[in-house]
Amino acid sequence: MRHEVVVIGSGLGGLLCAAILARQGKSVVVLERQTQPGGCIQSYTRGKYAFDTGLHYVGGLAEGQRLHAIFSYVGLMDLPWHRMDADGFDLITVGGQTFAFAQGYQQFADTLARQFPAERAALGRYVEMLRQNEEAALGSEETFRFFGMNAYQYLTDTFQNKVLANILAGSAIKMELRRESLPLFSFAHGNSAFIQSSWRLRAPGNLLVQRLIDRIQADGGRVVCGAEVVELMADPDVNRKRVVAARCSNGEVYEGDVFISDAHPAMTFQWVKAPHLIKNVFRRRMGMMQNTGGMLTVSMVLKPHTLRYFNHNKFVYRTTDIWGSEMQERAGDKHTIDRVMVCCRPPQAGDYTEQVDLLTPMSWECCRKWEHTTVAHRGDDYLDMKEQKAQECIHLAETVIPGLGDMAVAKYVSTPLTYRDYNQTPEGSAYGIRKDYDNMVMTMLSPKTPIQNLLLTGQNLMLHGVEGVSMTALLTCSELLGMDTIRQVIPARI
Repeated sequence: MRHEVVVIGSGLGGLLCAAILARQGKSVVVLERQTQPGGCIQSYTRGKYAFDTGLHYVGGLAEGQRLHAIFSYVGLMDLPWHRMDADGFDLITVGGQTFAFAQGYQQFADTLARQFPAERAALGRYVEMLRQNEEAALGSEETFRFFGMNAYQYLTDTFQNKVLANILAGSAIKMELRRESLPLFSFAHGNSAFIQSSWRLRAPGNLLVQRLIDRIQADGGRVVCGAEVVELMADPDVNRKRVVAARCSNGEVYEGDVFISDAHPAMTFQWVKAPHLIKNVFRRRMGMMQNTGGMLTVSMVLKPHTLRYFNHNKFVYRTTDIWGSEMQERAGDKHTIDRVMVCCRPPQAGDYTEQVDLLTPMSWECCRKWEHTTVAHRGDDYLDMKEQKAQECIHLAETVIPGLGDMAVAKYVSTPLTYRDYNQTPEGSAYGIRKDYDNMVMTMLSPKTPIQNLLLTGQNLMLHGVEGVSMTALLTCSELLGMDTIRQVIPARI
């Protein structure tokens, strides 16, 4: 069967593209290599508990904000969203002192100014920068201006108090805080939506995934699992730089007019076998692009009625220097864990939570020893490493939640190797291709490719995170529908 649009990959970017295009009358099929769809927003079960892989909280869901407009169009706003504490959705603990991030630009600045009164004017300039960055249309001159600025340099130039300059990056475990390369554009987008409004889902991430699939199917589309693409087949006419079908490992062939890949670009272009479609220099460029680091996640099950639910995230640092560097990356596992994000899902009933997630950045160097292994076949030394790292996370979290380790009855640990094997992300990257403020042309990819009818979407393009991937999906869809149509049906600033 032929489809107008063949989407490869069922992460958030792929599912959103499929849902939007199906609503606009396109015949769509989504191909997913795994038996379970969802990519990094799916959840997995252990016994009666479901754990999220990447969907821990989202920003910008209040009416009039960007993600609200996108999610409303695809039927996600009636999910059980739970708004986090207005006066402190993120609590940053550095050097034993805790600082609150409040919702709302002005409230955010005012709250921190009470602890840093000499920086009140600078905080005002900072939130104005966040507002301008959030309101700038993607691809505008303003976007390029922010992308060409170094985030670390901006903060240290703006604030005389270096402690405050570090604290403002304190909730940014959700991005790679690499002082040498992180663009201000990426840093600002990774923070501003959460400051506007922050939310948790009172349910596993699979609920969001299933709702998107239901939306796609209701509009005539299909989602096919167990369909691992191994080749994008070229048009027999070599004068037409197009692909005509996706061939899967099971022999199934899906013909289409347009193909959208939610997979990593390096993987995507490995599927293009015909040499006339892509120049070797381009193929090498995609394969050599640097990827951001990965994540270690410790998902804990707690004894009933031992930990009251807290309606915020806790970010805890062992050091006052929050920013990472290239030198630290190379050191790999020589460093103990010096930061952790602590979050929990709202309970279905009552005041106590039974699930807590601990997250900390983890470089590929920590995992390189086992890079040629597969899930469940990595050996005892890998299990020992995971246990050691999990205990380090727990010990650091216990500085703000005393006795957390004793509350646990079970824990499940994943590393960048887990993400690599399940989601085919090179080196288990948590945030996609590394963006570099000093090399915008090479690191900020467009949905367009050298192949006329092959588009890209997902976190490897301009932005990562739920809001960033959602915006990227709109950019991808605009290549088929036109930006005027996108802005008409989804009244969000794109």
